[in-house]
This record gives sequence, structure tokens and C-alpha cells, in this order.
Amino acid sequence: MAINSAAIRWHGNSLELLDQRLLPTQTVWLTISDSQQAANAIREMVVRGAPAIGIAAAYGLALEAQRLGDNASLPALATAIECLASSRPTAVNLFWALERLQCTAGERTGSELVQALIEDAESIHQEDLAANRRMGEFGAALLSPGATLYTHCNTGALATGGHGTALGIIRSAWEAGTLAGVYAGETRPWLQGSRLTSWELLNDGIPVTLVADSSAGQLMAQGKIDAVIVGADRITANGDTANKIGTYTLAVLAKHHGIPFIVAAPLSTLDSELPDGSHIVIEERDGSEIRQIQGKPVAPAHCPVYNPAFDVTPASLISAIVTERGVIDAPDTSKVLAHLQASH
Repeated sequence: MAINSAAIRWHGNSLELLDQRLLPTQTVWLTISDSQQAANAIREMVVRGAPAIGIAAAYGLALEAQRLGDNASLPALATAIECLASSRPTAVNLFWALERLQCTAGERTGSELVQALIEDAESIHQEDLAANRRMGEFGAALLSPGATLYTHCNTGALATGGHGTALGIIRSAWEAGTLAGVYAGETRPWLQGSRLTSWELLNDGIPVTLVADSSAGQLMAQGKIDAVIVGADRITANGDTANKIGTYTLAVLAKHHGIPFIVAAPLSTLDSELPDGSHIVIEERDGSEIRQIQGKPVAPAHCPVYNPAFDVTPASLISAIVTERGVIDAPDTSKVLAHLQASH
């Protein structure tokens, strides 16, 4: 089955990923043939966004089984699974997708295993798109008419199976006629806001204004923001949320100014095995990402750098978590677990 979305093209037995490092100036699709190439694409930010990472990993494992052919089995895929799992440590969707495919594999071997993994990877892709559509409807209902929103990083069709999580809510609100416009933070160091979010919103005809990340407090103080809406890479049992670095700062600012702070994420991003955010492994990336912008030096080459890719926003700062099954208002452990239980 062929499935095409903004950043992922699946042709039934081959995979193409849009190289998001080159947007918005170049549109280049990379062909992925096995699990190693899929892991490299995830690690090197060709594909990014927790849901899209999970989808790419699922297809990567299916491709590895296809490469093994008659020799395919769960033990034979162990190295591929380890390679994919190590590509990025924070996004829980990656591990969720790999665990799901391992359960699907079971005792199957050969062509039966290959077909089962391909079909399950396709299902993950399709389910994510459908989940984003439902999430968009639930989230848009939380917004007042004529709302102006602030968003961070990129949570749109490029980061998911299609439509988007936080950006999906923005799209749904625009379709419903309840959105006035969006402020998009540039999101250093990879500039996902300026390169990707502004590109997506402009293509959709949604009014967007790009700002430096450090402008958020000023905008809130001026009364220009009605709500902050972001995605998530991992949400723990108590509602603590790991997301792109800078999210915690926005949540503190929103709390100070009395502005709703909304997190949008599929159920697969909720990790009930971790009690709180202190247990989340935060990926730290190479210092060159801070010392350079797209290869151009902007700091002394020898300057020490601290470069965490994510931070953790405490649940106490979050007004609501929106999933494809509804809204968790003022999240805490009992509410998050009840939401998960009701979804099974």
C-alpha cells in the first residue's frame, strides 16, 4: 500500500524521507533502504518530530526484515532494533513503535514476518493521521473565537503522519474560522519554527508572524497572545512533558501572564511507566549546533557549549493535554492514568 504524507512517502516496499534539514530552500527526498539508513536519518534530523520518528522507525524495521527475506526473524532483527532505538533517546514514540512491531513479529519468520511488519508500519502511519485529525477537533474547541496563538518548534504535517499535533489544532481552528493568527518562535538551534512552521502555515494561507524566541515574554505582556500551544516528545504519568528546549520557559511565562498553556500529543507519547519528568532521559547534542547556524560560525570555535535538545515542563504549568481521545484538564497522575485506561 502506498502512503504519502508531507515528510514520509511509503511505496509499499520502499521508503522516502523529505530531508527537513534543507527546507525551506530545497526540497530533497532521500531513499531509505534499511534500518541503518533509517536510524541515521532520525539521528541526523532528516526526519524529526516524535510521531514522524516513530513512523520512520517502524518502516525502517520493516525494510530490514524485507532485506533479510527468508532469514527474517525477531532474533535476526535484534541488532536493527537496537540501532533504531539508540538513534534518539527522548522521543517515546520511537520506542513505542519498535515495541509494537516486536509484538507483531512474535514467532513469525520469513515472508510472513515481512508482510506483518509492513502492514503494521502502514497502520501506525495511517493511525497517526487519523489521531491528529481528532486531536485537532478537540483542541480547537478549547480556543476562544478570534484567538491568536503562540507556538514553538514544528508540530505540523512535517513532524507527524499528517495534519499535525499542536499545528493540527491550529489548522483545525483555522478551518473552523476561530483563529486570528499565529506567532511562531524561531526555535534555536535547528530553527524548526522559522524554517518549517512558518513554511507550513504560509503554504496553508494561515496568518503567521515569525519572532525570535526571546520575544515571547514581550508579546504576552502586550496582551497579544491568547494561548500557547506546543507538542510533546514524552509525557510522564503525572503529566510532566518533555518537548523542544525552550518549552519550559514559555510555560513559565504563560503562567505568569495567566495565559492557557496547551500540550498536544497522541496517546503513544504518554509514557505511564515513568512517574514524573525527573526520569526522562534528555538528549544532549553536539556543541557545533549552537556555535554554528547551518555551517556558518556564530561563536568562537573553542567556546564550551551546553546543548540539551529538550526540557521538561512540570504538569503544574500545563492547562490541558489534548490527545486523540479528548482533553486532560489540569493534568496530574490520576487524570493521566484515567485517560489512558479509558482509551484501552
